[in-house]
This record gives sequence, structure tokens and C-alpha cells, in this order.
Amino acid sequence: MGLRAFFDRIEPSFVKGGKYEKYFPLYEMVESFIYTPRTVTTVAPHARSYIDMKRIMTYVVLATIPTLLFGLYNTGLQTNMAIAEFGPSGWRAAIIETLGIGFNFNNPLANMAHGLLYFLPIYIVTLVAGGIFEVIFAVVRKHEVNEGFLVTSMLYTLILPASTPLWQVALGIIFGVVIGKEVFGGTGKNFLNPALVGRAFLYFAYPAYMSGDSIWTPVDGFSGATALAISAADGHQVLPENGITWMDAFVGTIQGSFGETSTLMILVGLGFLLFTKIANWRLIVGCLGGMIAFSTLLNVIGSDTNPLFAMPWHWHLVVGGYAFGLVFMVTEPVSASHTNLGRYIYGALIGFMVVMIRVINPAFPEGMMLAILFGNVFAPLIDYFVIQANIKRRAKRHA
Repeated sequence: MGLRAFFDRIEPSFVKGGKYEKYFPLYEMVESFIYTPRTVTTVAPHARSYIDMKRIMTYVVLATIPTLLFGLYNTGLQTNMAIAEFGPSGWRAAIIETLGIGFNFNNPLANMAHGLLYFLPIYIVTLVAGGIFEVIFAVVRKHEVNEGFLVTSMLYTLILPASTPLWQVALGIIFGVVIGKEVFGGTGKNFLNPALVGRAFLYFAYPAYMSGDSIWTPVDGFSGATALAISAADGHQVLPENGITWMDAFVGTIQGSFGETSTLMILVGLGFLLFTKIANWRLIVGCLGGMIAFSTLLNVIGSDTNPLFAMPWHWHLVVGGYAFGLVFMVTEPVSASHTNLGRYIYGALIGFMVVMIRVINPAFPEGMMLAILFGNVFAPLIDYFVIQANIKRRAKRHA
């Protein structure tokens, strides 16, 4: 019996009136994961498109693969470099030693293997904890389990430090799924990005585990500031003295969360999203424009006490989570603006806010997470005023 025939045979037990009717969301989740959804419109008008929810989510996950692979390599690289100074510790190091892979940071295989041992537990916990609550809400509400959680789980994992305790990983994704999405009705009805909601919850609930110099490289005794932290303290001009060139930051061989360090790999993902028309280029242009304009203005104004005023836009682009947020969060279609003019404004607002938070707020030298959530809140209002302006303009034209 083929797999398609198997699903067709058991489907009557899960549809309305079947023995396992209340578990239909579980059946639909598995069936639609393997096969393209068969739901079609039955009444006019008919909109024909090769894009559906499953394809959109699949493309976004595919776009993260270059970033993911480099994240594994860089996490292992930073860890193995620290081990060379402080020595190995923990169960992951024991596995590496048992397998005979070693801790040579000049060996790409050793770096990838070590990075994978940090990524996999976090990703598995994210899938299990968040997936359970997705299924619970789907069963209670009698609606399908959307593929959107696959994207949320991947993005959430990629914006976490490798040292994040697994119990915090579970708490964060549960909060993001329930408070960021399900309380508003589920996929397509949320106005905040669920992955960022979960990350923000962890940042404010457990700041010692989400910020500081000791969290980015998970080796006991190691402490190293990120490029943004160094710039906030002494200016971006001293980054080369600390072993961080602009090219290092662009390629991604610096400290940071799993998927946020390599602007190069992130841009590869952006190219794929633009080619497949999943990402709207207006959001990218708006966010880049807002960031470049405001950072350049601060460069002109200058400051004798705040070295971040002097950081040029091309450094803002490659440090912290700006590039990752720009490509995978700003372009998220549900929580972004939906009008063309609104997309420019929405993107520019986020670009402006990230620089303002990074530079003006001395306690938080990152900013992209909060800037995007701030933009999410104002996206409906932006679209409202854009639509009202269009209505007034057309009314005057035909008056």
C-alpha cells in the first residue's frame, strides 16, 4: 500500500463524524507536511497562484539554510578557539573526545560538529515545546496546524545564544507561540512576530542569560564582548585592535547568536527570497533607507561622550542582529504593513528605531529585536493612514 493510499484510507476516521474527529488537526498536520494541501476554492472568483502557505513557509526555511550552516561552523569555531585557551568541559566536549573529532579550530569538520551539538538540543526542545502548544490550540479550536511554526521554530533558534539553558528555550518558545500568536487566533492573525516575542520574553525575564560578555561562547571561564558592546564602550574604530575587521563581521566569524553573525550568508538567503518573490523588496529598501539616513545624520551631529554616534551605516549593517532581522523578520508578511507605501514607511521606521535604540539608549546596544516589535505594533496604523490618504486623494480627483 502506498503512502497516499494509506492517508486516504484513514482519513474518514478523522473528518467530521469520524471516530477520531477531534484529532483531525494532527492528521492534517502530518498529511499536509508530506503532501501539498488539497484545499481549493469552490465558488467564484478563483485566484490562481503557484504560491500557497506550505510553499511560502518551505521557501523561508530553505532561505535560512546558508545562515544555519555557517552558524554551526562559527559556533564551533568560537567554542574551539576558547577551548584552546581554557580547556574542554561539559557533555558536548566529552562526545567530541569520544568520537575522536577533536577541538582543532582550523578543522571545519570539528567546528561544524561542535556547533551542531549546541544547535540540535535547542532546536529539538523548540520543536517539541512549541509544537505541543500548537497542537493543543489546534485540537481545542478545531483548526489545522499550520506550517508557520516550522519557520517560527527555526528563526527562534537562530536568534538565541548557544549557551541558552534548555528550560529557558522551552519557556521562550511557549510564550512566543501562545502570547505572540495563538491568543490572537493563530497563524495569519498575529500582529507580532512570534519568534521575536519569545526572544524578548527571555531577554527581559532572564537578562543575565541573554546579554553580557560571557554568554556568546559557551565555554566555562571565557568572556568576550560582541562587536556592538566594544563599539558602545570605545567606538567602532577599536574593533580591528580587538581582532574584528569589517570583513570578519561581514563573513560572520565573530561572537553572536547562532544565525545572526554572517551578513554574507544572510544576503544569500535574501537573494533566494527575492527571487521566489516571498520577500517584498519595498520593506528591505525602507529599512535600509531608514538605517542609513539616521546613522548618517548621527555621524554628522557627532558626540564627545557617545562613541556610537560615529559608527557609519556599513558597520551597523554587519554587527548585531540587524542583517538577520532585516531579511527574515522585517519581511515577515503577516506582521508587516500590507500597502506598498506603507511598506516603505514601516521599513524606514524600523531602520530609524534600531539606530536610535543602539546609539541613544546606553543600556541596550543592539536594538533590532525591539525595533521590529515596535514596527509590528504600528504596522496596522500605518496601513490605515495610507489607505485613508488614498481615499481622500481619489475623492478629490473625482469631485
